[in-house]
Amino acid sequence: MKFGICNEIFSGWNLDDTFGFCAKTGYDLVELAPFTLAPLVTDLSATRRAEIRESASRAGIGISGLHWVLVQAEGMHLTHPDSGIRTRTARYFTELVHCCADLGGTRIIVGSPKQRSLQPGVSHAQAWEWAADCFRDAVRTAEDRNVVLCFEPLSPAETDFVNTAAEGIAFAEQFQSPAMSIILDVKAMSSESKPIPQIIRESAGRFEYFHANDANLKGPGFGDVDFKPIAAALRDAQYNGVVSVEVFKFEEGPERIATESLRYLRESFAPTA
Repeated sequence: MKFGICNEIFSGWNLDDTFGFCAKTGYDLVELAPFTLAPLVTDLSATRRAEIRESASRAGIGISGLHWVLVQAEGMHLTHPDSGIRTRTARYFTELVHCCADLGGTRIIVGSPKQRSLQPGVSHAQAWEWAADCFRDAVRTAEDRNVVLCFEPLSPAETDFVNTAAEGIAFAEQFQSPAMSIILDVKAMSSESKPIPQIIRESAGRFEYFHANDANLKGPGFGDVDFKPIAAALRDAQYNGVVSVEVFKFEEGPERIATESLRYLRESFAPTA
């Protein structure tokens, strides 16, 4: 497993400094939120994408992919009854795949709770069909570009569409494609009735990314969630992908969040005798 961190933690920093600090701290990868780069990924020219990729390379760190992909992308929605909105959203996901690959990333994390929640009068079955349609072209493009779209189960407090890992797996598996999977997120799994290690083991082989955070919305080690059983479950699940720090409360500041989160993860994931 490799350790990553999300770049929106470093609000106000330029990318060169972010990449450099994360590499020096010991991270393997940085996960990018597109809204920190431009309002839309289509605003990022080929030249700018190459510059970002080269900046990470100079710092000695990789780019794992993209997340928070619909923030500031106005007029996008996966389950909206307006077919025009869904078509625009579907096209944008294809653009996200191209952007991710151009930056050297391989994973796109699809959370976007507000842009998938059911609109008035829309049934769950209809939303499921429409959301699946929104991803079909992007999944085919992702197959060609070595990218995996990772749909994110989120808590009922955030959305009413796909709240558990089991639901996420069912949604992803209908595509029958290696380019469509799910992500497991500690904060989100904390809302389920099952223990987090159990969810991880039951999802073995069917998730392609992992977010490390706490139920209190801070970084790993900044709350009550014990990551040693989580690390053991990930090993049992034979997961060998990225464990990426994603937080939503930043009061400790980027340097402390990044440094202490990684220290805690290394301690938690250290092999036991």
